[in-house]
Order: sequence, then C-alpha cells, then structure tokens
Amino acid sequence: DPSWGAFPARDALLQRFGILQQVAKGKTEKCVSEREGGDDAQSACVGALTGEKPRTVALICKPSALANYLLKHCWTFSNYSPCVGWTWRASAFLQSVYEACWPYESPVQFVRDNLQLSDDGLVALDWAVPSYQKRRRTSSHSTSPVLLIIPNSFGKITRNVLKLCEMALSHGYLPVVFNRRNHNSCPLTTVKLQQFGDPADLREAVRYIRYRQPAGRLYAVSESSGSGLLLSYLGECGSSSYVTAAVCLSPVFRCQSWFESGLCWPLQGALVLYQKICLSRYRTVLAETLQTDTLFSSHSLRGLEEALFCHNTSITWDAYWEHNEPLRDVDEVAIPVLSVCAKDDPIRGDAHSTVPLELFETNPHFFLLLTDRGGHCGFSTQSEGNSHGINWSHRASLEFFRATTDFFNAEERVKQIASRRRGLGGAAGGRFFRHRSVSTCKRVPACSHNIHAIYSWQRSYTR
Repeated sequence: DPSWGAFPARDALLQRFGILQQVAKGKTEKCVSEREGGDDAQSACVGALTGEKPRTVALICKPSALANYLLKHCWTFSNYSPCVGWTWRASAFLQSVYEACWPYESPVQFVRDNLQLSDDGLVALDWAVPSYQKRRRTSSHSTSPVLLIIPNSFGKITRNVLKLCEMALSHGYLPVVFNRRNHNSCPLTTVKLQQFGDPADLREAVRYIRYRQPAGRLYAVSESSGSGLLLSYLGECGSSSYVTAAVCLSPVFRCQSWFESGLCWPLQGALVLYQKICLSRYRTVLAETLQTDTLFSSHSLRGLEEALFCHNTSITWDAYWEHNEPLRDVDEVAIPVLSVCAKDDPIRGDAHSTVPLELFETNPHFFLLLTDRGGHCGFSTQSEGNSHGINWSHRASLEFFRATTDFFNAEERVKQIASRRRGLGGAAGGRFFRHRSVSTCKRVPACSHNIHAIYSWQRSYTR
C-alpha cells in the first residue's frame, strides 16, 4: 500500500534490511532502482505528487548514482514531522508570515564588505561571525567552506536567513549574505538597479569571494524569490560557476506568471510598500531615468517591476522576462541543485502549476524535496521548540552539501586510483610495479575548487 510510506517506522525497518520500499508509479512519480552486490536489489521512491494519500516528504529526481547516494546518506530527507493540530505553526500562512516578519534575536553579527562593481555600482557582502569572536575577519588561508546566501529579491533579511547563518557557523561554514544594489542599507551609487534575473553583479561578487577565500569550497543557498538570481547565475556560468552545490529554499520557478497573477492583497500590499520605502530615499535621482510618479503610484509587484525596467526602455514585458526568467538556461547548470518546496506554500501557489516537475524528472542535476506542509520558508516541526529553533530545511540543506561533497570525493579517489594503476602498471601487466620506488605512488592532492576537472557532463552522477 503506497500510503504505508507515510509512517517513519516503515523506513527504519526497511533500512535495517538494506531495502527501501519502491512505491508503484503514479501520474508524476519516479523511482530509481540500482542493483548492487549480486542478487540484492536496492530501490527507492524519489517522488510522488498524486491525488492519493502522499508521503510527508518526497524526493523527486532523475535516477542516477548521486540520487541513490543521497537516498542512502541523507536521513533528514525522510525525517520531517510538520506541526499539525490546533497550533498556529500548523498554518501555512501564519508560519510563512512569522518567518518573514517576526524579529529574531540572533547571536550572529555581520562584517560588511562594500564591493565596487565594474560600472561603479555597489553591492554588499555581509560576513556572519559569532558575537563572541574577537577577531572579526577570517584569514584568507582558511580552508573552511563558504556558504553564499542570497535573500529574497526584495532585500528583506528574514528570520530564515539569520537562523541559517547561525546554523552554518555551528557546522564550520563561513556564511556570507549577498545584498543587491539598494538592498539592506547598501548605498545606491548609480541609477542602475539590478534586474530580477541578471547575474552580472553576483558573478563579480563570487569572483571576490574566491579571491578572499581561495582554499575553501563554495556552496550557495537562496531564499524564496532570490532563487531566481541563483538559478540564472548557475545557468549562465555553467561549469564555471565556482559553486560546488546549491540549495533553493521555497523557490519561485515561473516568475513571469508569478508577477502577473499576483499575491493575496495583504502580502502583495506589504511587499509593494516595502519596496517603495527602500526606493523613496533615491526618488530625486531616480527621476532622471524613471517615471517616478508611475513607480510610486503602483499597487502591484508587476506594476513596480514594469516601472523600474520597462517603461523608459524599448523592452516589452515579455521581452524583459526572456532575459530574466530563472529557468532560461537551465540546461547549462552543471552542479547538483536541491529545491525544498511545500505543497501548501501560500506565496508560490499551487504546486501542480508552479513547480516544474518535468525538470526534476529529466535533468540529473536537479533534485526536489516536496513536503505536504511547510508554508513558505517555514517548515516548522513538532519538536522545534526543543531544538533551539533549528529549521528542518536548513538541516536538509547542510546534509545535502555534506553528502554531495562526500560523493564527489569518493569519485575522485576512484578516478585517481584507476589513473595510477594505468600509469604504473608496467608493460607486463604490473609485474614491475612492486620494484618501483615508493615515491612513484605519492598521492596527488586534489584541488578543492578545480571546477572544470570535477564537474563535467561525463560525471558518473549523471548516469
């Protein structure tokens, strides 16, 4: 019975015998199956979005070696207990508003780098450090991984971002928050604002991060509508993105239709007002290039976006999104990307029409964790009160980074061993290998950020 998959005891029992249940295929259900060690077959359900009683969490992806590895080693993926019953945390709307608007007393402080861009514009990089740390700057010789965090496209630093920074620090990451022009008190030094899906500023910021921390791997997490910028960057840069793996938390995929359909009145009104407040400081200078009367009289997100980027140019609304839709270059993405979504997300909308399931079922680089409950960047759990506010989606993200890194390291070790055997085997089937000097078998250290060598379309995880 497929509904049996809703019970966590089932997973524990089957894991004990080395078997994951294979659920019968539904309308948009995919399963992977890999045979290992002779007669033992290993199967795993990797997605379900049917009208029948679903699992709490479904991993939807194309069958691959990396997908099998994630199913074996990412226990958080199947360990999600959303809040139910008569509590405000069970409401998708209330927990979404809470995570976006409620203040959070974070033990994290930020050190800001204002980065001047090639066109003299400014973006800000906020490096998160513990409040008790006396040394406010991290050494450039540090090998700690860097976690690049991209907030929502409106520039609001939410509880979700602050809690992610806190958790990342506790796991040894160096979190850095990317702030666009005019976002989060970043000065606007030119009249140019960043378009929704234009990754040019982010590309320069990533180069600066690589310059500051050349020895550490780079990971990326985006929140809400900020995922449009991350997906655009990964698509345009391909294997030259310098990012090891990425996670999108409650992403908005089809952004043009999202702007056109609009949100419910309280949410849309609040977001429009917040943007107007941020732009009002530069109203005089923006009047040189924009129709500010139209801009500040807009009552919708689409009206604001059109006033900022379309009215004073020859670009039509449809042409604007041809250059800014996040999935326009999705086939060029060359790293693993995990998306964490909830079916009851009140911001993104109905999962059947807003989540591109065909992308995850056909592209080996994309993975989708789809939960029944969770709201928008909420994912409150029943035990959250006893877990010091740790968010389930944050645990899943960091576990995904760890698992993908371990998988790549194992792949590189196998590759190096095979290369040494081919190079040192000798002409007579390895007969002279034991007489060679030990120095010929010296281990060659792998560069942690040799992106072109590590991430190619011939990687085994795309099998």
